Amino acid sequence: MGNGIAHVFAQSGFDVTLIDVEASFLDKALSIIDKNLSRQVKKEIIDEAAKEETLGRITKSTDIGDASDADIIVEAVPEDEGLKEETFRNLDQVAKDGAILASNTSSIPITRLAAYTKRPEKVIGMHFMNPVPVMKLVEVVRGLATDDATAEAVVALSEELGKTPVVANDSPGFVSNRVLMPMINEAVYCLHEDVAEAEAIDQIMKLGMNHPIGPLALADLIGLDVCLFILEVLHNDLGEDKYRPCPLLRKYVDAGWLGRKSGRGFYLYD
Repeated sequence: MGNGIAHVFAQSGFDVTLIDVEASFLDKALSIIDKNLSRQVKKEIIDEAAKEETLGRITKSTDIGDASDADIIVEAVPEDEGLKEETFRNLDQVAKDGAILASNTSSIPITRLAAYTKRPEKVIGMHFMNPVPVMKLVEVVRGLATDDATAEAVVALSEELGKTPVVANDSPGFVSNRVLMPMINEAVYCLHEDVAEAEAIDQIMKLGMNHPIGPLALADLIGLDVCLFILEVLHNDLGEDKYRPCPLLRKYVDAGWLGRKSGRGFYLYD
């Protein structure tokens, strides 16, 4: 998600500092951005000159202090609240006055993240969809303290990125994952209870409901660990059994079968 967000900002003409904890992660991110830009060149969406200009706008860094001049900082660390708390506390220390702190979290309430800072009015959710360069939606999530100026700025910025911003109020899972994750979870239950094979479940949803990708294949794309975490947030924060993660999903995560990123989930990947 981080490399995709950097991609769309740089392609839209913004100077981007891409920050991670290890240089090797940054090298991998730039390699992915280069590959995705090359795909756009091949499809004649952009030309070679635009690709090189986009790459030239991205600077790599392992020092969070290099975010100090940014007007907006988009956090895209793994979906772990402890890690996000640490990140927001650190960003609050280094970010300049007036800078917006946006989170790409899939499920953690923005109000909670904002409380880790001294600028809760400048904290907002900017939930991009995966893959970021392709998907049009940005779910803009206002926390309890988010002010109008911040929300308006992020909506305008999303439009400048060529995205379609849709505003939602703060709630666990927001709109997207509050609706999506129970569907994925129920598909996993269908597999768990031998109602049908994975391929059959996905084909029924694709052909019968006109979904571009089946729920189990989509879970593999998102990451089964991420799906499990989101369901746990929904289950814990909303307290309803309909969000209880399927035991098979938990078993796959325990086995390290996380989907595309690990080479195995509900399907096998090269």
